[in-house]
Amino acid sequence: MPGAVRGGVSGSLVKVSSAVPDQGAQLRMSGQGVWRAAWLATAVFLFAAGAPSALAQTEKQAEKDAEKLAEKAAAPAVALPAYSKKGADTCLGCHDDPALLGLFKTKHARPADPRSPFGHGQLQCEACHGPGGAHVKAKGNEPAGIVHFNHDGVTPAVEQNTRCLGCHQANTAHDWSVSAHAAAGIGCADCHHMHAAQDPIRRVDTQPDVCGRCHEGQRSNLLKPSHHPLREGKMACTSCHAVHGANGPTLLMRASVTETCTVCHAEYRGPFLWEHQPVSEDCTNCHEPHGSVQNALLKARPPFLCQQCHEAAGHPSAPNTPGGLPSGMPSVYLLAGGCVNCHSQVHGSNHPSGRAFMR
Repeated sequence: MPGAVRGGVSGSLVKVSSAVPDQGAQLRMSGQGVWRAAWLATAVFLFAAGAPSALAQTEKQAEKDAEKLAEKAAAPAVALPAYSKKGADTCLGCHDDPALLGLFKTKHARPADPRSPFGHGQLQCEACHGPGGAHVKAKGNEPAGIVHFNHDGVTPAVEQNTRCLGCHQANTAHDWSVSAHAAAGIGCADCHHMHAAQDPIRRVDTQPDVCGRCHEGQRSNLLKPSHHPLREGKMACTSCHAVHGANGPTLLMRASVTETCTVCHAEYRGPFLWEHQPVSEDCTNCHEPHGSVQNALLKARPPFLCQQCHEAAGHPSAPNTPGGLPSGMPSVYLLAGGCVNCHSQVHGSNHPSGRAFMR
């Protein structure tokens, strides 16, 4: 019996398992120890073999980084454009035209306003026109990096506008990039005169003249007998148009023509019990907004305007001659006033019997 010996004559067994270990267990333990020792020796060998190469790579990378830093430190610093020493006083030594001095009466030249180019810590003329140190050294003979706010070809319109939009973010930049004016390459300085004491584009009485330099067709329409009171100075182009960009057609202030017109002509806004479809669709179906030779800015004289949509057959207005009338006699109401002599509520009616816009 393993772990016990027979003692004495009587053959009684005496337990000695604690004194004599199991030989199989010893063999198993010794085998596991050999494997562990071999694995540990292999790992130590591999680490010892790879450590020098890894250390060498780390040292090489550190050397390369140090060389790059040394090269950057040795490279000559890029010279930044120099500003003039006295700011606006330097500019005024040459640019003393009275037309330019009007700038000091505008918001751009307020020293107490930190948002102004002339405000505390700002760069005065060079805040818009760029660093002028090189321009001063060249004695004005060459542009030398100065931004020109005009169409002389020195400074592209996009770069000019970028200067302006750097400050005018809240009131202009939101829609300008997708506006028709931006797509046409229009510069801010094409419309605005920043050095004028009163910018003509911001005055109601002079704004149509500025816009009319490009929009010649609309300007000529304003000279017709029936027109909106722009020539009289009672409204401006910006009364209807958002010139810096809008979601509506032709840069209108509202989403549609009808919505824009009814801002002032509220009596035609509706909704009506009986709607006149051309009215609710687009006012310009019948009206020419910038001017017309017909009364009420109409595109044609009634009844011809109405007959562009309404078929004349079966109606006493068929031909505008005596033979076309039921009685064979001309009607003064038809010939003089047209359809609206009877259909007076042409923009829409709320009367229960107003289906034909007659009441």
